[in-house]
Amino acid sequence: MSRIRAAAVGAATLSLALAATACGGGSSSGGGSNDSPKTLTYWASNQGPSIAVDKKVLQPEIDKFEKQTGIKVKLEVIPWSDLLNRILTATTSGQGPDVLNIGNSWSASLQASGALLPWDAKNFEKIGGKDRFVESAVQSAGAEGKDPAAVPLYSLSYALFYNKKMFKDAGISEPPTTWDEIVADGKKISKNGKWGLAAEGSNLSNNIHQIFVLAKQHGADWFTADGKPDFTSDGAVAAVKQYVDLMAKDKIIAPGNAEYAQNQSLSDFSKGKTAMVLWQAAASTFASQGMKDDEWGVVPAPVQSGAPGPDRNINSMVAGINIAVFKNTKNLDGATKFVKFMTSDEESKLLNKAYGSVPPVKGAQADPAFGTPSTSVVKDTLAKSAAPLPQVADESQFETAVGTAVKELFADAAAGKPVTTESVKAALTKAQQSMPTK
Repeated sequence: MSRIRAAAVGAATLSLALAATACGGGSSSGGGSNDSPKTLTYWASNQGPSIAVDKKVLQPEIDKFEKQTGIKVKLEVIPWSDLLNRILTATTSGQGPDVLNIGNSWSASLQASGALLPWDAKNFEKIGGKDRFVESAVQSAGAEGKDPAAVPLYSLSYALFYNKKMFKDAGISEPPTTWDEIVADGKKISKNGKWGLAAEGSNLSNNIHQIFVLAKQHGADWFTADGKPDFTSDGAVAAVKQYVDLMAKDKIIAPGNAEYAQNQSLSDFSKGKTAMVLWQAAASTFASQGMKDDEWGVVPAPVQSGAPGPDRNINSMVAGINIAVFKNTKNLDGATKFVKFMTSDEESKLLNKAYGSVPPVKGAQADPAFGTPSTSVVKDTLAKSAAPLPQVADESQFETAVGTAVKELFADAAAGKPVTTESVKAALTKAQQSMPTK
């Protein structure tokens, strides 16, 4: 899940959607079942700085597909704030698209709805085979032991972007590689209206992405081996407290960041108000806001100590966008052809270049465009030190419940209220109690 920004959705709403009989796919309003077999409807996620930019990127490629196949594709680019709710509505109402993008962290939850086409060996063969795709990207397309619910489209990971001038002005010669160094550098910078690190305290999925990694670094997972919530372990509590303490105790995150939602932290970074931001392949967004490429640097996201790697030195979730097909589409052949087109080597190169992401298609990664500083860090992270978010049916409820808990703790920090181990554990206990019972 740049820009994997999941919508905040109530756990009760999601539970209802996933419990319902899956009947998604095209309809007369969605553009699928009552249309000609020569027509598809495609819901694309907002990947660029704006929906207009996405349309400018995607429409020429869709026109190319129509010219090659005679199949017309109706494009709708949907903001991340709306996408998950739109998909959930489609799974229960039947008024949805033929093909759609999903954040890869939703894969197992949407897979459990039964609404998406399973990508078994036969279906993968229609698009050139499963082996064309990077293994970690496929692992983030559904629950372990099941056929993936989608096909990898764009791959991303988190990295630490920093403002070179702000570092130089503060007398910092090297970018930080550990959390202690981030705090130390952040304190040198956080004065006179400038701040060390940006956050998006009201962005639930961003909260989840950060505390998922920190929990790994504290030796904790958010679910047990049998898929039950485990939100109150010592490691999980320590992870959330460490993250919120960047504002509450260390004071390197501006209190106003507690109210920040999608992309607001990038604006502050691009304008020189904040020196560091943890983000996914954000270079294109910086440029769109007037920041020149030589004004920022990038290094792997931090660990507690040492270098990024497996186990406790995981430093990113496996981020990315997958492309899926509603199982009851009336144009399965056309939908499959469109997925094959979008994930072809040529299109994978073109689209991932446009969005600053990395192709999950092996044959596209050798292109020199994916050897830039930003994409090189992403490729290295995905290969060595990223882990997929929990691939469990309740993952989306987890994003809502725990993401909200972190949001509320940031609000406490911004208001000057103490954030203690006890208050963090209480917030996570409340989040765990809100999860669906089996």
